[in-house]
Amino acid sequence: MSGAPFELVIFDNDGVLVDSEGHAQFVTAALLTRCGLPMTPADCRANFLGRSQSDIRAWSERRLGRPLPAHFEADFHMELFARFRRALAPVPGVADVLDRLGNVCVASSSTHERIRVSLEATGLLARFGDRIFSAEDVSRGKPAPDLFVHAARACGAPPARCVVIEDSATGVDAANAAGMTVFGFARVTPAAELVHATGVFTSMRELPALLGCAPR
Repeated sequence: MSGAPFELVIFDNDGVLVDSEGHAQFVTAALLTRCGLPMTPADCRANFLGRSQSDIRAWSERRLGRPLPAHFEADFHMELFARFRRALAPVPGVADVLDRLGNVCVASSSTHERIRVSLEATGLLARFGDRIFSAEDVSRGKPAPDLFVHAARACGAPPARCVVIEDSATGVDAANAAGMTVFGFARVTPAAELVHATGVFTSMRELPALLGCAPR
């Protein structure tokens, strides 16, 4: 990104790099319904997009009035990873975008295991090396700024020179709180939910220009 205004591009993972949100919502809805809290995938998208597993557990237990099974997260990941290995795809156009960028990393509310499984299944893992950051790395996940601040520090970039690519309102909140530029990806998420981002786009083809990359 020679001459571009940003030193580091921070990508969310689910829904931005990998087309995983539908898989995650399907599995979450099925598991919660089996636990006595009837949910649809649409319900899960509305309530959990951008949230960590600990947030999902806390939200669900408040409504159930009792704890979820101790193995809830293990069951979730087992079923989700099986779906990923069968059918997960990268977000259209994202590989071409990554080929044009220099300093990039991933900062996701997911676990390290889930991030790596999804990136490996879609052939994107090698593009990030050890620049993969999870909500497991900080005490407060999104919408707190901690994860993005941690990622920027680890990659040696000041927050004001970082740009975040997010598809959830929670992620946009976190990036704003971190003092970073943030572009909301409205491929699936309604653009109205991302209006507090610096800008909103709907196709990965638009991203290089937003990041100041020279035209091909």
